[in-house]
Amino acid sequence: MTNINYELIDTTAPAPEQEPERQRYFIAKCREIIKERELEIGRKLTFYDQTFGCQMNFKDSEKLNGILEDIGYVKADTEKADFVYYNTCTVRENANVRVYGRLGALKNYKKKNPEMVIAMCGCMMQEPEEQEKVKTTFKFVDVVFGTHNIFKLAELLYECLSGRKRVFDVWEKTDQIIEDLPSDRKFGFKAGVNIMFGCNNFCSYCIVPYVRGRERSRKPEDIVAEVKKLASEGVVEVMLLGQNVNSYGKNLENPISFAKLLTMVEEVEGIERIRFMTSHPKDLSDELIEVMAHSKKICKHLHLPVQSGSSRILKLMNRKYTKEHYLELVDKIRTAVPDIAITTDIIVGFPGETEEDFQETLDVVRKAKYDSAFTFIYSKRSGTPAAKMPDQVPDDVVHERFDRLLKVVNEAAKEQNGKLTGNTELVLVEEIDEKDDTMVTGRLSNNSVVHFKGDASLIGKIVPVVLEESKGFYYLGRLSVNG
Repeated sequence: MTNINYELIDTTAPAPEQEPERQRYFIAKCREIIKERELEIGRKLTFYDQTFGCQMNFKDSEKLNGILEDIGYVKADTEKADFVYYNTCTVRENANVRVYGRLGALKNYKKKNPEMVIAMCGCMMQEPEEQEKVKTTFKFVDVVFGTHNIFKLAELLYECLSGRKRVFDVWEKTDQIIEDLPSDRKFGFKAGVNIMFGCNNFCSYCIVPYVRGRERSRKPEDIVAEVKKLASEGVVEVMLLGQNVNSYGKNLENPISFAKLLTMVEEVEGIERIRFMTSHPKDLSDELIEVMAHSKKICKHLHLPVQSGSSRILKLMNRKYTKEHYLELVDKIRTAVPDIAITTDIIVGFPGETEEDFQETLDVVRKAKYDSAFTFIYSKRSGTPAAKMPDQVPDDVVHERFDRLLKVVNEAAKEQNGKLTGNTELVLVEEIDEKDDTMVTGRLSNNSVVHFKGDASLIGKIVPVVLEESKGFYYLGRLSVNG
């Protein structure tokens, strides 16, 4: 909830034109409708959210949840709620399939609760064919919007509730950045901070530039102000978010580098850890590596997607770097920050990939020595250049290569994981362990998970932990009594 007194907003006056005042006006209008409904049914109205995809989608959902809570909805743990929204992803085809599969259950819930409002938003809704499918096949969906007008939820909901009609409002593009609205963070001690939106890279397999739009950077002073506010609220770790953070600031009136932004964020008192993602290899500068090497707050973790180890395939992917350039970067980073953990994304079965190309990928995995890798089977996305490319790789070949890749990734990760065993390292405690409530779970600076004996009083604190045993992708430890 925000500290805005919505009762003081004159809802009989015309809606303001400027944002975010306009949305605060519609939050106040929706509050009136929701209060009337509560009196009718004798209880609070509930909402449920389901988010698919990347961390930027989850950050968007925090904003949506904050708006809904300011309107008067109470969060529920079931889809049998009064308002349900799906924040969708469309990076891979199976993400779309999952969403449509879940919509079937919502239809049945709505039959039992006709006042239920169902909304869909996010990347999938930016695709015209998906909008049309929802409009014609899933007629019980009430509100549809995309990635560019997340901030308009209250206005769209008011239009739906007051007019008892379906509302479709998807923008093709935008140059607006509206951030000063409610947000419901999942954690009190760590938070994501959007530093930019969109992507200019147009990798040939990727739908993101089409659904998230072109790059738009926030002003550094706005970002720093948000980080300071978060620090004042008890946040100790921030994650700076963007589709390609390394190109941050290039389109600002007064251009600034991502490395410079990091030094500004580092100066914020109260912030102990700084993370960021995602980095594109083509834009990773020597300046950034130097800042990471000398920083006391930037975490020892870099997610650097390689996608393929074959320079030929990388060219077809429009990645704008070669295998050799990528491996040089990895060497530079490891030399500057010896204890850094490097993770990556890899796609198997890109159109035209030969066995020789695939062997190049395995070679990169062995040489880069990743701490972990997110491995994906190529998913054809309509509207991307790769979808029309010849020589699509047969499924059986792709799956066989995928299995081989996993083995090599796991072998490489084994060498990296466990190297801190016996050390005393600082851990940010995040939650009670899911499997054992006498233990807590946290993360090292390098993003490794640690489980150790502790209670809820430790959550949100950074504490020294002796790493006693490595279990592959996580450690078992004990709280250090010596500090």
